[in-house]
Amino acid sequence: MIELAHLTKRFGQTLAVDDLSLRVEAGEVFAFLGPNGAGKTTTIRMMMGLLQPTSGTVLLAGHDLAKEAVAAKQLCGFVPDRPHIYEKLTGAEFLDFVAGLYSVPRPLADQRRDHLLDMFDLTDWATELVESYSHGMKQRLVMAAAMIHAPRLLIVDEPMVGMDPRGAKLLKRTFRGLARDGVTVFMSTHSLETAEETSDRIGIILQGQLIAVGTLEELRRQAGAHSNSKLESVFLKLTGGDDVMDDVMEMPSVRLA
Repeated sequence: MIELAHLTKRFGQTLAVDDLSLRVEAGEVFAFLGPNGAGKTTTIRMMMGLLQPTSGTVLLAGHDLAKEAVAAKQLCGFVPDRPHIYEKLTGAEFLDFVAGLYSVPRPLADQRRDHLLDMFDLTDWATELVESYSHGMKQRLVMAAAMIHAPRLLIVDEPMVGMDPRGAKLLKRTFRGLARDGVTVFMSTHSLETAEETSDRIGIILQGQLIAVGTLEELRRQAGAHSNSKLESVFLKLTGGDDVMDDVMEMPSVRLA
């Protein structure tokens, strides 16, 4: 469903993504992890056609993004790390606007809009201007907009940022429900708990290179971790974070006067 082949991106002398190849199947929730600056958002922007790769290809549901961009994007729902919303629209109007961009027939758009507003607990706010929404409510509205055209792929960059516990739980349940319906969910996240609870497989990128990919159990074996190790421990071992933590623990304590 998603296939990246030798994807590379350079910014001048900086190699942001280095020969990354990856395949994500239909109905799979895939978590894309890495430290800050590892190349997660750059990879996603190339997947969505927002950045031109230096080399390599992106296939979305069999469509080559470089050659069939419209067909590929029509099948995708995308939530960027910094989504933009027209705040002078009501929540319902915003969903109607996005449905129109994807040419969703009016009766079907109305049905989906009402369903998504209910799903994301926004029905009571449907006729209120988006500028009056809390940050978490805006996040849920953006997620609803990404689903209004029933995409076969949902690609989200840091979906849990600013999300309250109730919204985060709802989002995790939504991802699993979409996967059961055959939708591919690709999410970049710093929330290791979310990745551990929600994903079928996990990929870890470090300095632009995909250093590990597999189920949590497969990553545990690769890291030489115990069979019951949490993802946080596995992630730190694979990315060298354990060494940093050891150095911090060995630093002398500082007393403030």
